[in-house]
Amino acid sequence: MKIWIAVIPVVFAATIVAAAEQRVELKAGTGRDKVEANCVACHSLDYIIGNSPFMNRQVWEAEVTKMIKAFGAPISDADAKAIVDYLVANYGAS
Repeated sequence: MKIWIAVIPVVFAATIVAAAEQRVELKAGTGRDKVEANCVACHSLDYIIGNSPFMNRQVWEAEVTKMIKAFGAPISDADAKAIVDYLVANYGAS
């Protein structure tokens, strides 16, 4: 019985947090499908939006390369190019 006293508040709090989260909607554009298919396997899409004011082509290329080489993201060369092109066009620093 005592375990339920501890578990119920945790489950309730987790439910509130989950309900408060909103799905991140990326801008429409060529390559968005590649971003959504590949990037969310490891992190939230809000990472893209949150960092976009600081990211130019060189930085986006480095980030995608890091995800592939350092973290082992299984992204093909063609998809990596499409992802970078999309990110630069839609979330690149001016």
